[in-house]
Amino acid sequence: MTIRNLAAGTAAVVVLSCSHSAAYAQSSAEQLSEIVVTADRAPEQLNRTGSSISVVSGETIATSNPGSLVDALRTVPGLDITETGGPGGTTNVRLRGGNTGQTLVMIDGIRVNDPTAASGDFEFAMFTPSAMERIEVLKGPQSALYGSDAMGGVINIITKKGSGPAQVNVRTEAGSYGTVMTQGSLTGSNGPWSYAFTGGGQHSNGFSRFGYRIPQFEALYPNLERDGFDRVGGSARIGYDAGEGIRLESGFVSSFTRAAYDGTFSPTSRAVQLPDTPSNVTRLLQTVYGRVSLDSFGGILTHSVTVSNTHTERSNYDVTYRTNMLPQNTTTNILDYNGDSLGAEYQANLKLGAFGSLIYGAKTQSETAKTYTTAILPIPAAITPALAKRQDTNSIFALWSVPVGERLNITLGGRVDDVVDVGRFETWRATAAYTITETSTKFHASAGTGAKAPTLFQLYSTANGTPTLSPEQSFGYDAGVDQSLFNGRVVVSLTGFSNDYSNLINFVTPTGSPGSCPVAQTTGCYINVARAETNGLEVGANVDVIPGLMKFNAAYTYLHAQDLGNDTVLARRPKNFARFALTITPTDKWMIEPRVTTVSKRFSSANQVGQVDAYTRVDLYTEYKIDANWKVFARGENILNEHYQEVLNFGTTGPAAYAGFNATW
Repeated sequence: MTIRNLAAGTAAVVVLSCSHSAAYAQSSAEQLSEIVVTADRAPEQLNRTGSSISVVSGETIATSNPGSLVDALRTVPGLDITETGGPGGTTNVRLRGGNTGQTLVMIDGIRVNDPTAASGDFEFAMFTPSAMERIEVLKGPQSALYGSDAMGGVINIITKKGSGPAQVNVRTEAGSYGTVMTQGSLTGSNGPWSYAFTGGGQHSNGFSRFGYRIPQFEALYPNLERDGFDRVGGSARIGYDAGEGIRLESGFVSSFTRAAYDGTFSPTSRAVQLPDTPSNVTRLLQTVYGRVSLDSFGGILTHSVTVSNTHTERSNYDVTYRTNMLPQNTTTNILDYNGDSLGAEYQANLKLGAFGSLIYGAKTQSETAKTYTTAILPIPAAITPALAKRQDTNSIFALWSVPVGERLNITLGGRVDDVVDVGRFETWRATAAYTITETSTKFHASAGTGAKAPTLFQLYSTANGTPTLSPEQSFGYDAGVDQSLFNGRVVVSLTGFSNDYSNLINFVTPTGSPGSCPVAQTTGCYINVARAETNGLEVGANVDVIPGLMKFNAAYTYLHAQDLGNDTVLARRPKNFARFALTITPTDKWMIEPRVTTVSKRFSSANQVGQVDAYTRVDLYTEYKIDANWKVFARGENILNEHYQEVLNFGTTGPAAYAGFNATW
């Protein structure tokens, strides 16, 4: 980080934030007084933060698909999601066109990215939604606040926290594809204690991930098998106010998933001509933390210490059929992945009066990854260790938030991360928010740098690792405006953004990039070679069409994502995607909401290979409140029978119906 770059970025933020030109904001004016905790590492009113942040409320989570974290996230502008063959399949989430591993995922502020994954990403298909209270999605480079992996942004899943009298909630649902889901929670507080316990489970027979509702494949393979999934999980969060400004808190989240999956298809490759395989994967996520907070000097200085551990397990029973299903033409391996991430963090929040506030702290993180391979067919072999490595990262950070008058709020932050055996990188971030209360207008802007350390797999994989890799880097900025009109009946939000990625880590093959890999790495290796840029526009609108009867909301994203190495469009990045919903309330107890999702064409693979057609899908949700405690609901998915694909050659749901009830005591 150079002083010149920091000064330039700060100046740009201030200029953009004071401009009255059209721009954007993710959040509606209805949320401007809402408190968020992710944007500046501390509770902050939404109208005071210059960062681009979206909040997915508990109500949105409950009325989307209560069994799917992924469906709740689809409402966020700038966030693109692809599922490989429907629910339970591998799920990729990209923020503003970044790679999947360039988004940091946290649960209650605790990092949960998988240290054994090749790109270090988080598997969203495995999380149990019953624990969620809300989700905060922070966009743009955030490494200055959160370190490696936050190049594209941060998704912070915030679990339920108890308050008030004890409350029990039970929700159950059943429907198409043999799907059954039940979840429940117990929350409340008693004196200095607060508590929240949640649990849930889901089963679905599913449909074939490969080829389902794709005519050429259903004709070629008339008996495609179903690929179902099961998921169970729970959470606990307990707090204790000990007095004298001392608060203790502990949290635990666990989720287990078992899902069947299919291979890929290539009519020219002998290895993958029969992709409808009985493969399956089991995944386990467990994260636990303890936090102590202390107010001193009458609340002027707050200290907090957090200790956490995240454990992941993944086991793939991977089957590949070649020319037929005979044992001699079948390859079967068991692939085991075990990861741990142990961290300790200190943070101080210092109030400076008229000079704002200063947040500073330090963190140490130790990640380990162990992987094993066991061959079953065609020739059995004993378990073989493939990777057993550890990576330590030590960090310091600071963020100064200062008000300039009553309208403008500016933040300046920086961080230094020292990754043992990889190197040190410095990142910075500057934001500004300018509010005009008389016109219900908020301008915001941010600029900063991001960095991502190479993963343990990229560094030390026996077959493909490159120990000399250096961190990926990025620079990004955005600017926008939130505008409320007609006494809040119309809210329009716009944001323009741009990101430049350099030193990206790519997997290359000896045939594709001669001389790039050592001779011994015959199947390929990882190298720092790629550059990419993404820029676009995010639009949000909320309209109270007929007060008390009809509301309309929309979220649209335009994305230009370019590989600068070969001047091609990045894979699986649609140029246009949007979601529209019309909420109709004929009575105060009955709600009907048709929803439309539209996605433009994109390419399934790099170098603009494998075009996936555009699609428009229509869903319908309705609920009826019987009384203050009971509610029944139903939802229809793809009710107009759109045939579409999110990933080339992998199926998606046909017309499907689900119904259930929600009870609260």
